Formats: sequence, C-alpha cells, structure tokens
Amino acid sequence: MTKPQILPTLRAPTYYIFYDSSSKYNYLVMARELSEMSMVERHEKWMTQYGRVYEDDAEKARRFKIFASNVKLIDSFNADSKNKYMLGTNQFADLTNDEFKATRTGLRRSTTSSSSSEFTTAEITNSFTYDNFSATPASMDWRMKGAVTPIKDQGQCGSCWAFSAVAAMEGVTKLSNGKLVSLSEQELVDCDVNGVDQGCDGGLMDDAFDFIIKKGGLTTESSYPYKGTDGTCKKSSSIAATIKGYEDVPANNEAALLKAVSNQPVSVAIEASGYAFQLYAGGIFTGNCGTDLDHGVTTVGYGTASDGTNYWLVKNSWGSAWGEKGYIRMERDVKAKEGLCGIAMQASYPTA
Repeated sequence: MTKPQILPTLRAPTYYIFYDSSSKYNYLVMARELSEMSMVERHEKWMTQYGRVYEDDAEKARRFKIFASNVKLIDSFNADSKNKYMLGTNQFADLTNDEFKATRTGLRRSTTSSSSSEFTTAEITNSFTYDNFSATPASMDWRMKGAVTPIKDQGQCGSCWAFSAVAAMEGVTKLSNGKLVSLSEQELVDCDVNGVDQGCDGGLMDDAFDFIIKKGGLTTESSYPYKGTDGTCKKSSSIAATIKGYEDVPANNEAALLKAVSNQPVSVAIEASGYAFQLYAGGIFTGNCGTDLDHGVTTVGYGTASDGTNYWLVKNSWGSAWGEKGYIRMERDVKAKEGLCGIAMQASYPTA
C-alpha cells in the first residue's frame, strides 16, 4: 500500500477551533463556512493546507473516501455542544485508524513481567522520591519555566518511546543545571536496539533510561538529527546531558503522578490509537479510550479549566499541527484508578 506523500508547505490556518466561552462564536462561524463547502472543496483545501500529493488519481480517490468518512465523524461529534473537546481535519484526516496507529504509536510491552505489571518490575523495586511531597501547587506548566523544548514530530516511525524519554530528560537537565538542550531521539532509535527497544518498531521509556545511564548520556539533536527511520548507530557522538537514574511513579495513582509532575516533566504511557486521539483538535480530552497502553508521551503540567475540569498537560510527538499546537489536555482525577487512557499506569522520570 502506497503511503501518501507529504511535501513541505506553509501552514494555512486550521479549520477547527476548540471552544470555550470566549471562542465559541468563532467556532460556530467557521463551522458554518465549512458546511457551505462541498466535500471535494474541503478535501482540496485540506490538501493545499498540508501539502498532500497523491501518487495517482486512484490513490486520490481512495484517500478522498477516507477523508469524507472522517469529516462526517468530525462534524457529527462537534455538533454536540456537551463535548469538552473538539475534533478537526488535521494532518491525519485522510488516514484510516488502522493506518494511523500502525505508524504513530510505538510503545512496546516489556519481556519482563511480575505479578502486578505486564511491563516492568521497576515500580516494585524503585523508590519514589516525591512520596512525602505535599506542597503541590494548584497548577503547573513546565513550558513557562523553560524546561520544555519545542514540539517535535516522530513521523511515520514508532519511536514515541524515545521522544517521551528524551522530553523527560530534557526537563530534568534544565532543572539540574539551568540549561535547556534539545537532545537526540535518533541516537536512541539507532543505538538502543536491545530487548524491548527496537527503533521504529517501538520501545519502552524505562529501557531507554537504562540505555542512557549505561552509555553515559545523550548527544544533542543538532549533532545527531532525527531522520524518522532506523539507522546505523554513530558511536562517536559527544555527550550533552546525563542522568543518574530513574524512578517509577506508583502505579494507578493520579495523586502520586501529581506529586511527580509538580517537580519535573514525567514520561507516561497511554492508549492513544483511537479516532478521538487521531483527530483531536483541542479542549479537555474526555474521550473514550482504554488501558491498552500503546503510546509514550510526556506530562509537562496540569491545571483546572474554566468549567472546573482538572486536566493533565501532555506533550505529544506528532508535530505542532496536531491538537493544541502539539499538546493535549487530558482529564485528570477520573474515577478509574488507572487514570484516563491509563495515564497513571506506567509513569516514570529520570533523576540527575
């Protein structure tokens, strides 16, 4: 099956705006304008916006059919004003959900197992430094404290695990030495190929931390730029940042996760392969998702929306055109002990 080709282009304004009390009018106006366009026009405009070029007319016809199906789903969902978040025609709007999750996730299950976890025994043996920490602020945004690098894009490579681990390491490096350095995910993709971690075929954040510790650190992104494909390990790269260890947050405990995130960015695993994640455009995500963890992301803050809904601020690795400029706000303090989409099941952070 031929993958759609993506060419560089200037970004046009996105079609959907998530709404709150101040932007609901703008959304309604934009939705009305869209409804007056034919589906063909919407697809053509979307192709221009995202620089999408298809191999031939047959591929374009097939992609149009998928796009139209996704748009109908989006319009139907957004018509319900009770929803706290919006869907939109982002860069994944001409992909089936199976195509999307085949290339945009990548969390692998560990070969290590225990009676309490399918992933790793580290949560049993590791300490939790923030266990007795009680001075958690009402909100936190590590972006505002200069501990978060710009949004990155894993591309059509199952390397989310590397982006999650690197983002957490970038954060703790800034907090330990005052310098924010963009580190290399590609070094992990190319060099950390043992056991669970298998480059674009997926990996696990704790295993990435193990590799970084054993290697003695990571180099910069500029020295070892991201390619989005598996490559040969460059063993001569210099070290730009190091970590001493890592700790796992007690599983199935959002209160413990809050303590950790109030102190530093934290790697988390979630189930992110559904249509709601694929087409998320903004707002507080409260969507249907399970706990079949398949994607690594980084929690870089938390807060409370104007309607009183508590949320996690999560940095993703699908580019800045997705979600809220590359981020998603996910509902916090849900009834399920695992957290929404399993966000509290498999959290960990590096120590410097």
